[in-house]
Amino acid sequence: MSAVTHELPPAAVNAKLIALIASGAVFLGIFLSGFVIAEPAPYDLYMAGLIVVWALFGLRISRAAAPLLVLLVIMNIGGMISMTQMSDITGAPLYLSVSLFLAFTAVFVASVTSVQSSLYRSIYLAYVMSAVLTSLLGIAGYFHAFPGAEIFTKYDRATGAFQDPNVFGPFLVLPGIYLLYLMLTGPVSRMPLLAVPLLIITAGIFFSFSRGAWGMFGVSVILLTGALFLQSASGTFRLRVVVMTIAAISLLVIAMLVILQLPGVSEMFSSRAQLEQSYDTARLGRFARYTIGFQMALEHPLGIGPLVFGTIFGEDTHDIWLKMLMDYGWLGFVSFLALTCWTIAAGFRILLRDRPWQPYLLCAYVAFIGNIGLGTFIDIDHWRHVYLLLGLIWGAIALEYRHQRQLRPVALPAQAAGFLGGKSKV
Repeated sequence: MSAVTHELPPAAVNAKLIALIASGAVFLGIFLSGFVIAEPAPYDLYMAGLIVVWALFGLRISRAAAPLLVLLVIMNIGGMISMTQMSDITGAPLYLSVSLFLAFTAVFVASVTSVQSSLYRSIYLAYVMSAVLTSLLGIAGYFHAFPGAEIFTKYDRATGAFQDPNVFGPFLVLPGIYLLYLMLTGPVSRMPLLAVPLLIITAGIFFSFSRGAWGMFGVSVILLTGALFLQSASGTFRLRVVVMTIAAISLLVIAMLVILQLPGVSEMFSSRAQLEQSYDTARLGRFARYTIGFQMALEHPLGIGPLVFGTIFGEDTHDIWLKMLMDYGWLGFVSFLALTCWTIAAGFRILLRDRPWQPYLLCAYVAFIGNIGLGTFIDIDHWRHVYLLLGLIWGAIALEYRHQRQLRPVALPAQAAGFLGGKSKV
């Protein structure tokens, strides 16, 4: 190793060392995202410091990722304007500060991955390790595996190192999808190695008893396998995807059937599997609040202020679109809608291109679609992993932009040479 180091120029050695430190720093930050028992969480404090340090040493925002920054900032400006409609702003400044911080984490992830695409692997590895560990905590809590394990549950549902099972479950979807991708595309010999963490994460999703997480995971699996099927023209690979998908689903179904035999599990599953719960259809239940909220949005274009809706009706909006209208006003709503549509459209355009970062983009993209769909029934504006997904997708968009720019200087001389050559023959 020392001989190789001596052969490299000092600048190359320093560059490799800096890349290694950067990878380790980002790895730790993403790993901490799975532990949010209290706020501010370790993830928040660490990422805030990391962003500041990185900015001091030259954090660059790609031109292609600029819309992410602009739209998220405008959304938060809408929240600040909405705050002026409140008679008591207690708690609102802190809430908007968290919103702005999470926006910066998305921009940070997009910026660092667009410069150093190798960070994708570190990010996904850290995410998988964090998801496995927090899943084990949730499972241990559900089964009361050790004294005090119940702190990892809420309402008899696994929460892992999160405060809410409805956040814990969706957090696990991306690493689960990534492991499934590796199973579908990697060598068969690796399947047992990947099956263990996938089963742990899937069990975590199941024991969260979050209907949204169940549906989101199912939709993401369908989108992933569909994209892989369309991506390749090889009949052999398509057959492999079908066979491996059937094998993976069969393994998960068998595991779920075994789990359902455990005492109390089937009763909770039957209760949570119902499409409508009492809190959905009550007189001022979730669906009734949707109608009232959208009517209020027409009367209050600037919004009514962060968290005010919950103080009026006793429950939050439980709909990201209504949340935007109430807490961030029409300005925030339009900004978030534009960001969502832009992310989906720009990501879809480059989704199946053969690039080193394409697997990471594909997994993040299908998980993002699932989160946005789930946002119709729950507030996701403070979900850390949603901003991570935005950063991962926009990082890939910026990488593709840079890749296309690098091709232009090569393409233009070639076209000019062809033109001159054709002209000389006339």
